This record gives sequence, structure tokens and C-alpha cells, in this order.
Amino acid sequence: MNHDKVKEILFDQDSNLRDEYNALQPIYEIRRQLIQYRIEQGLSQKELAEKVGTKQSAISRLESGEYNPSIAFLSKVAHALGKEIRIMIQ
Repeated sequence: MNHDKVKEILFDQDSNLRDEYNALQPIYEIRRQLIQYRIEQGLSQKELAEKVGTKQSAISRLESGEYNPSIAFLSKVAHALGKEIRIMIQ
């Protein structure tokens, strides 16, 4: 059984779980993209941290999902990668 099938089964059993999962999707997508850009640029977490002006542990926590970063911190990381954060409310 793959990950998607397990999610489908769990979501069918608990609609609140589906709602919570969907609410977290934007931050997970941002994290995934930042990790992808860091890797594409050949930067280690430590090198990115130096560009951001923070510690490697802060980048590690961001990438692992151990905490919810502020928009300001996400913006600093994005700028260090030559990117920008855009937020849209639809």
C-alpha cells in the first residue's frame, strides 16, 4: 500500500484529518521549494544559513518542519536563494 492510498483511507475515516492536512499544505510546499532551490544551487544548510545571517540549525528546523517559520524568515531565506515569497489569499 502506498502513501496516497493510506491518506485516502484515513481521510475517508476522518474528515477533520483531511481539513488539517489541507491547511498545512501551503507551508509544506514552501519548505519543499526552498529545499529544492538550495540543492539546485549546490548549497549546504550551513552555506545557506551564512547567506541568510542565521545558524545552520535554523535552516535545519525550517526544512524538517520542526517549527512554523515567520513570513519574514521565509522571505530572508528566499532572498538568499535569489527568490521571493508571494502570498495570495483566494
